[in-house]
Amino acid sequence: MSNEKFNLAAAELIKQRLALHPITPLPDALRPQNLTEAYAIQAALNALLIQAGMGSMVGHKIGCTTPVMQAFINIDQPCAGRIFSRTVMHGQGEVPAHGFVKLGIECEIAVVIAHDLPVQSHQYNLESVKEAVGAVMIAMELVDERYAHFPSLGVPTLIADDFFNAGCVLGEPVHDWHDLDLANLTGFTRVNGREVAQGKGSLVMGHPLHALAWLANSLAEHGQPGLKAGEFVLLGSVVETQWLKPGDRVEIDIPQLGELSLEVTR
Repeated sequence: MSNEKFNLAAAELIKQRLALHPITPLPDALRPQNLTEAYAIQAALNALLIQAGMGSMVGHKIGCTTPVMQAFINIDQPCAGRIFSRTVMHGQGEVPAHGFVKLGIECEIAVVIAHDLPVQSHQYNLESVKEAVGAVMIAMELVDERYAHFPSLGVPTLIADDFFNAGCVLGEPVHDWHDLDLANLTGFTRVNGREVAQGKGSLVMGHPLHALAWLANSLAEHGQPGLKAGEFVLLGSVVETQWLKPGDRVEIDIPQLGELSLEVTR
């Protein structure tokens, strides 16, 4: 697929995405046939989203890093997307229900990148990415099932559309995180005061930093720029997505990292 077709595919996606029209399959000629084409379309779409006023790209999300999420979406591999500055909240957030097709949230561990993880010929691993982590924090990802029928779109198209991402709420960065056992941190999710889910960090590819290494390697594999100092990365949900309705209040808690909340206005 040519750059022209990447741009045409991106134009189709942004038109539906900004109109909150459930996204339908791309025309056959524009549909990404593999993951490299998917990430190329995503890059073109993200450039259009910046032009549309979403702000700069400040972070990354990784989806489907846990068995519960892979089973929930029926996808057997991690998938990545970008996060924009105007969709980031801190500590607590408030969003209108009408701003989404179908709003959900996920409970996640996130990291702040302290120095670049550039594209390189050899593979990153847990130990090599660990050196680049400047801080760890709790994160609530906002996801939007903005698809008419996501199984029929296929994984490449979902990736091209930033894989469900609709923003996030971030906690305070914990800089002295090295003594924390990230794999044994437990995240809890409460909706309207009732606990609905919990899960451990080890569900994320055995250890959350394995997901970070996966992302650094995936960017290189698909010809995308490496991770930059100052960016943050959401490493994947430790619980199944919780779908919200107008008037809901949701809280997530990882005791060693803090607590976040979100209100959904009517």
